[in-house]
Amino acid sequence: MMTVWVIAAVMLSTAAAVTMYRLLAGPSTLDRLVALDTFVAVSMCAIGTWAAFSLDTTVTYSLTALALISFVGSVSVARFRVRDREDG
Repeated sequence: MMTVWVIAAVMLSTAAAVTMYRLLAGPSTLDRLVALDTFVAVSMCAIGTWAAFSLDTTVTYSLTALALISFVGSVSVARFRVRDREDG
């Protein structure tokens, strides 16, 4: 069973690393916004995986808070963002 947890941790770490690259190298603000949403989703999956691994349900409250803050933040940025300046 330990190999399942190790595989899950490796996959979540890889997803977080790829998402952080897109977050830092994204050419537009919308690319960065999607990467940030993806990073929050990967973080939520990691917290859920940790809760299942450790059998500790006290960390699941952070999932609700993270989901609410992420949703409100994404909607706010998408609504009030300024268009990117086109080069050329």
